[in-house]
Amino acid sequence: MSKAPANKGIAIRMAEAVGYADDAVISKTLLDKPTGTLTLFSFDAGQGLSEHTSPYDATVQILEGKAAITIDGKTQEVSAGNLVIMPANVPHALKAEERFKMLLIMIR
Repeated sequence: MSKAPANKGIAIRMAEAVGYADDAVISKTLLDKPTGTLTLFSFDAGQGLSEHTSPYDATVQILEGKAAITIDGKTQEVSAGNLVIMPANVPHALKAEERFKMLLIMIR
């Protein structure tokens, strides 16, 4: 009988599963399947993702801290407990206003 990967079937505290690094963005893939991915991110204050698009809807669940998310030229502040769905093929960007963690959910 084969053993399941370490993160399957075990509860994790998402905000504790990825650390911070000075002046950096860190990502940790939790699940990578042909149908989609789950990726944890941490951003040091002032770090971000430049404007880009995705061919799929991208959902972010904010776990800790605050960030500014810009979607189609409109910026909003998000914080722990918020969930944002960024539509496919629409430009979006993100900048951490303070240390910030999020879960990125991509479903293809």
